[in-house]
Amino acid sequence: MGFDHRSRAITQGVDRSPNRAMYYALGYEKADFDKPMIGIANGHSTITPCNAGLQPLADAAVEAIRSAGGNPQIFGTPTISDGMAMGTEGMKYSLVSREVIADCIETCVQGQWMDGVLVVGGCDKNLPGGMLGMIRANVPSVYVYGGTIKPGRWKGQDLSVISAFEAVGAFSAGRMSAEDFEGIERNACPTTGSCGGMYSANTMSSSFEALGLSLLGSSNMANTDAEKHESAAESGRVLVAAVKAGIRPSDIITRRAIENAVALVMATGGSTNAVLHYLAIAHAAGVEWSLDDFERVRRKVPVICDLKPSGRYMAVDLHKAGGVPQVLKLLLKAGLVHGDCLTVTGRTLGEELAAVPGTPPAGQDVIRPVGDPLYPEGHLAVLRGNLAEGGAVAKVSGLRSLAITGPARVFEDEQSAMAAIQSDRVKPGDVLVLRYLGPRGGPGMPEMLAPTSALIGRGLGDSVALVTDGRFSGGTWGMVVGHVTPEAFDGGTIALVRDGDSITIDGRRGVLRLDVDDSELASRRAAWRQPAPRYTRGVLAKYAQLARSASEGAVTG
Repeated sequence: MGFDHRSRAITQGVDRSPNRAMYYALGYEKADFDKPMIGIANGHSTITPCNAGLQPLADAAVEAIRSAGGNPQIFGTPTISDGMAMGTEGMKYSLVSREVIADCIETCVQGQWMDGVLVVGGCDKNLPGGMLGMIRANVPSVYVYGGTIKPGRWKGQDLSVISAFEAVGAFSAGRMSAEDFEGIERNACPTTGSCGGMYSANTMSSSFEALGLSLLGSSNMANTDAEKHESAAESGRVLVAAVKAGIRPSDIITRRAIENAVALVMATGGSTNAVLHYLAIAHAAGVEWSLDDFERVRRKVPVICDLKPSGRYMAVDLHKAGGVPQVLKLLLKAGLVHGDCLTVTGRTLGEELAAVPGTPPAGQDVIRPVGDPLYPEGHLAVLRGNLAEGGAVAKVSGLRSLAITGPARVFEDEQSAMAAIQSDRVKPGDVLVLRYLGPRGGPGMPEMLAPTSALIGRGLGDSVALVTDGRFSGGTWGMVVGHVTPEAFDGGTIALVRDGDSITIDGRRGVLRLDVDDSELASRRAAWRQPAPRYTRGVLAKYAQLARSASEGAVTG
């Protein structure tokens, strides 16, 4: 089958087109100009273990594309390590990097008029950033996830990077020895690959299988295993076929496909960040999708995978139990995903799942039956009330109680909250309020993994709540509510909270309420003044000026 070659500037007209000269400098032959030009957006870097193992995958994809009759063209994309930036000013660049990555991919693919693009990424924002770039360019595309890290081990226990964050709280509270603290820190991350639970990177990579733009079974492979390299090569071959067939992201990303992806997130107990990123993906794709849709899916899809951070197992354990294909097959049998959605292979999701067994393998308890779930409803609840008129997102898995009413402890930044936690000034029943950390106020909506992990480490995960207009890591669990909209910087009610005010959080009823009467709130609002921007130049200033609210995906365009 032929294809509509986008690179007409070098193939059309006369053979002496000057556009060809620079390609000859790269080693092209005349016959190459009749082949599709396939971009490889390569996120390899030695900044972080999430991305340090990507080059072999990019190399495998290059060879497969060349063998399949395409011309591979590699270009780079940046990354920020969330795990390394966490708790620092650098964390404000994390969500911003999602937009930068998308801009890079759109710019290269469109500027070089490529016929298709294969994106290789690892760390958290590589995934939604890559997907946004693929959608904007709208050429045949496939996402190749770099793969998960293998679990660390210390004294017989599996570890992840989150173990190290929680160890900080336990050690500072005197609940852990120096030997164990150092042992966990040194052994938590034993290989290359992205953080090993159902945290943000593994959540998004898993959901891309359900969305139809990553190969089934590819998302929970370990980065260092040979099957990951083989999957990258197969992705390259599938992409060349998609180019020839003219299958584009706009053909794949529909409202029903996004519902499939969100159902998978709910079933696996995935990250709150998926809410933000799928709002952004839907916006880029021109698909109607809102916070209410997440709540609609949550009400009907149970959590059936026992995965960290609130469960017991790691992503590699899910892979051994049948992985995302097995979970999707169970959801399909229960009528909870749409099997008629197109995938990058040219087959429907139902056709792709036809050979997957109808039940998980015997002897495993990572994946539960739909009729016997860990939780009867999804774990990412949308909350509303006078403290979040535009909505907020809570993660309600792993909790003994889904409701709390308590006095507010207000902090204007993450560092002062951490100091209060570590000095035992936070008590059971408190509701911590961390504000001016939203898309515009942060700017960049940083994640609050350090304080939430410190609470867990000090044994306060079930008894202290945390509310913020910032975000949470995929590794966070506990009574946490993020993405509060409107954010404090825009005059949302969260800006009006005072120490000692009563706050009610009810995950079962979807309520986030400041228990202060309307006349008092009106008086406080009249006295409130918007603070000066924290940044006035550079990429953070640009993001703060352009970013939409968290309830709109915090997108810039």
